[in-house]
Amino acid sequence: MRPTKSPLQAMAIYSAILTQLVGSVLIGIFTGKWLDERIGTAPFFMIICLFMGITVGVWAMLQTVRKFESGDM
Repeated sequence: MRPTKSPLQAMAIYSAILTQLVGSVLIGIFTGKWLDERIGTAPFFMIICLFMGITVGVWAMLQTVRKFESGDM
């Protein structure tokens, strides 16, 4: 039988996932806007960095969930 996780652990995993997703997307947006202002390519780098931020956020979320499910957390 699988041991149950406490509600506090569930809240911790949800907040970690939220922080990772939102943080990586915001970093991607601001980095892209900064590059666009420096180079002068209006939405190009913002869109690329946004998708990179989404990808990194989803990857980090999956790693966090895998750790939580395996019992390492």
